[in-house]
Order: sequence, then C-alpha cells, then structure tokens
Amino acid sequence: MKALINKTVTEIQVPGIRKFSNLVLNYPDAINLTLGQPDFPTPHHIKEAAISAINNNQTSYTHNAGLHSLREAAAEYVSKKYGLTYDADNEIIVTNGATEAIDIAFRSILQEGSEVILPAPIYPGYEPLILLCGGIPVYVDTTQNDFQLTADMIEDKLSYKTRCIVLCSPSNPTGSMLSKEEILKISKLIKEKNIFVISDEIYSELTYENQHYSIAAVPEMRDKTIVVNGLAKSHSMTGWRIGFTFAPAYLSSEMLKVHLYNSVCAGTVSQYAAIEALTKGMHDPVSMVMEYRSRRDYVCERLTKMGLDVVKPEGAFYVFPSIKHTRMSSFDFALRLLRETSVAVVPGDSFSIWGEGYIRISFAASIEMLEEGLNRMEQFIYLLAKKPIILEQ
Repeated sequence: MKALINKTVTEIQVPGIRKFSNLVLNYPDAINLTLGQPDFPTPHHIKEAAISAINNNQTSYTHNAGLHSLREAAAEYVSKKYGLTYDADNEIIVTNGATEAIDIAFRSILQEGSEVILPAPIYPGYEPLILLCGGIPVYVDTTQNDFQLTADMIEDKLSYKTRCIVLCSPSNPTGSMLSKEEILKISKLIKEKNIFVISDEIYSELTYENQHYSIAAVPEMRDKTIVVNGLAKSHSMTGWRIGFTFAPAYLSSEMLKVHLYNSVCAGTVSQYAAIEALTKGMHDPVSMVMEYRSRRDYVCERLTKMGLDVVKPEGAFYVFPSIKHTRMSSFDFALRLLRETSVAVVPGDSFSIWGEGYIRISFAASIEMLEEGLNRMEQFIYLLAKKPIILEQ
C-alpha cells in the first residue's frame, strides 16, 4: 500500500530546521539559538481579549474569510503602516498562520510546470508547497551580493514558464531587506509580464534602520501581488495561528475557495485576540524591536570579533554568519557545536544548498543566553583553529 502514496509527498523531506530542532531535544540543557519565534510573551491585553471571547461563548465558526471586524482592522492596519489599500469585504482572507496563506496562494496560481523564482538562501517552507502544486522552484543565489536580491538577478532567471516570484523581506534566514529603490526596479521589470508576486511580509514590523516597503504599494503591481502577513512575529503570537492574505478581489475569491476547503476558517478565539492586537496593540512591536536591535548589535559585534564574516541583518531576528573558513559543512559544524558546547544553531544548508557554509543564529533569546552561547561558540572556534580540520583525500 505504501507504493500508492502520492509520490510527490513521499519525496518531500522534513526540513533541516526541524531535523536539527528534534536533535536538540536530546540536549535539554542546551542554549537554544535555533528558535524562529519571539521570546516575549503575547501581550497581556491580547490574552485578555481571547479570554473574554471564550467567556462570551464566541467560539463558533466565523465567515470563511474571517470575522469582518478583523478584516476591517487588518485593512486599517496595513493602510496606516504601509500605505496599502484593501477592501475588507473581498480582498482580505484570515488564514491559519502565514504558512496557510502561502499555501492557498500557490495552489491558486500554480499549474503543472509553473516556475517560481526564489531568492536563496531562503526559508525551506516554500519549496515543498510549490512541488505539491506541480511547480518548479528556480533559485537565485544572493550569497555574492550580501544576500540582496536584485532585478538583474531575477531577469536572468525569467523564462516563458515563470508564473511567480517570491519576495520575502525582511528575510529568514539572512535578515536582508529589499530597498524601495530595488522594489521599483523589480516592478519595472515585470509590470508588463504575466507574472504574479507573492510578497511574504511576516517580518515587516521587525526592521531596524529602514521602514518596510511593500511591492503592493506600487500602483502597477497591486493587481498581480499577493501580500502575506500575520501576527506571529510582530505580536509574539506564533501559537495563535493568525495570518492574512491581501490581494485583489479576482485573486482573493479563488484563494478563498481553497482556504474554505482546506480549513473552513481560522480559529475564532484567536481572531478575537487578533482584533485586539491590530487595534489597541498596533504599537506593541515597538518595544520588542528596540530589544531586538540591541541584541542584534551585540551578536554581530561578538561574531565579528571571533573572525566570522557577518552581514548585519536589517530586519527579522536572525544572523547568518559564514563558517566557511572552518572547512566544515554547516551540519557538521552545528552538530559538533551542540555536542561539545551544548549550543544549538541551525545549519545553513537547511535554507537550500546556497546556505551551505553558513549557520543561522536566532537572537530571539535573552541577552544573558546570547552572551553565554557566544562565549561557548568563541571557545569552540578557538579550539578549531588550534586543531585544524583534516579533510580526507
């Protein structure tokens, strides 16, 4: 019977992030710098809104697209924050996290053989969804350009099969951001082409020098762009599973069909909490960003002093330093670091083959934890230099 299982599903691999996270479970006392979620608790007033919803028996199904009041709040939020205009009635869908939002977007626009351009290194959650749709991932190597995607790089990968370009800014795992200038160049390149854009903006509130700019704010791009966002990172609500799609009505109506057959609607109690987050909690991310910025600066300074090449992240809460000088694979480096020092980081090859030679460090951890983890890593790297790796001939 096993041979009858969908071949595409059987060929999909568990992402390296999950494999390594599972391995870390065997080291309960390890300093865990792998986590892709905020270390702050969900703000108290948001939790109170959820409790109130439960006590008021607001626990039945909602409209498939989500509570209208939540969609109104989401429309108001992205309008004030990013200058985006979407109709709450027919251009916004509340999803079970940003992951489902990406899933319904791909399933609505891809066909067998459709090519999807992805900047690499990149979060590993896109490729399996593309493959499940019969699509073909086409990667753009950004490692030689400080992880910055450009219009010229995209142009080199365009073909008659190109159906979609994924933009993720700020990026996981590199923290790189697309500048407004580059977004305008990308828009100029594809505005006359029959190509969709999925703009994953889940880290849009976590920026340190420059404000996030969405490609959907470019007038010519609005009708071919699906914006994905959510509350997991901005409001420390990973487990609440609230995401959004913002797209023109002709696209949203098709995605809504996929969404309703996929999950009916997002969790009702979480939706009421999300209303609180987007209205009274509009500025909740500010204090988190201040703390993240301080941690980022500390981590980058420490890594640089260790002799590692670091591109300072502009957003999100990850640093992606190179460990190429050690001549170790990223997995072997991370495994030895875990076994010998009880410090857990994510091997760079978890983010495509272009992540090989790097590791991802999350600074969504207390400064005390970061300090101790980096102290141990510094000693590990010092010992590696004293005892160089001997490669087999």
